[in-house]
Amino acid sequence: MSQSLTDLAQAAWRIRRYAVRMGEVQGQGYIGQALGWADVLAVAYCHALALRPGEPEWEGRDRFLLSHGHYAIAHYAALIEAGVIPENELETYGSDDSRLPMSGMASYTPGMEISGGSLGQGLVIGVGMALGLKHKKNPAFVYNSMSDGELDEGSTWEAAMAAAHHRLDNLICLVDINNQQADGPSGKVLGFEPLADKWAAFGWHVQRVNGNDLAAVLNAFDAARKLKDATPRVILFDTLMGKGVPFLEQREKNHFIRVDPPEWQQALQILDQSQPEGVPA
Repeated sequence: MSQSLTDLAQAAWRIRRYAVRMGEVQGQGYIGQALGWADVLAVAYCHALALRPGEPEWEGRDRFLLSHGHYAIAHYAALIEAGVIPENELETYGSDDSRLPMSGMASYTPGMEISGGSLGQGLVIGVGMALGLKHKKNPAFVYNSMSDGELDEGSTWEAAMAAAHHRLDNLICLVDINNQQADGPSGKVLGFEPLADKWAAFGWHVQRVNGNDLAAVLNAFDAARKLKDATPRVILFDTLMGKGVPFLEQREKNHFIRVDPPEWQQALQILDQSQPEGVPA
C-alpha cells in the first residue's frame, strides 16, 4: 500500500505511541529502539510491504524478518498500525498467555515470520527464504530487519556472501545503526566502519540514509525495490535511540530501559504535543 509523507508521519507517530503504551504495561523494555526504528517500520508496513492484514500467511506476501527479536515491541506496534493485530492486545504485552511476548516468537504472533533474538540468524534465514521464493517463481520480497550489533556475527557475513553469489535481487536487508549494544557503543565493541564499503565489497547494492528522515527512508525503500540489477540490496539507516522523546534520546545507556512510572506518562505527553497534522486529538 502506498502512502503520502503526511500519512507516514502519522503512522510513525502512532507506532511510537503504541510502543510506549506497551512499555508502560511492563515498566521496561527496548523502547529506545522502538522509538528510533518507528520511521522505518512506518514506511515498511504502510507503504512498501505487500500484505493482507486479515491473512498474515498469504502466500503472495512480502516476508518481514525480525532478526533482532528484542525489537518485538516495535514490530508489534507496526503490526497494530497495519491492522494485523488489534490495538486492544497491546495491554497484554509481556503477560502470561499473551500473543505479544517480550521477544519475538513466530509461534505466538500473527505476522511474525521467525523467532529472532539470537543475533545473526535473520539474514541466514532470509537467504533461504529468498532462494525458495525464486524456485517457486513467487515475486515476493524478503526484508530482513537487523541491528548493528549483528554485524559482529560471522553468520551475517556468510549470508551476505551467499546472497550475492545467488544474485538474490528479492532480498532487502534493513540495518539499524543506532550505535548502541548491551556492552556499550557498537563501534567500540567491534568497529564496523567503513560499513557501506564492506557491504559493497560483498556484492550488495548499498544505500545509507538518515533513518529518522521519512522522505529519505521512503526514497530508499522505493529505490531498493525498483533496482534492476540482479543483486541483493541493503539499506543502512542511521537512527537516534529514543527518537521523539528528548529525555530518552539523551540517556547515555539506552539499549534496555527501565523507566520510572511517571516517565511513561511524561513520554506519552511529549509525543502527544508533537502529533503530526491530521491525527485526531
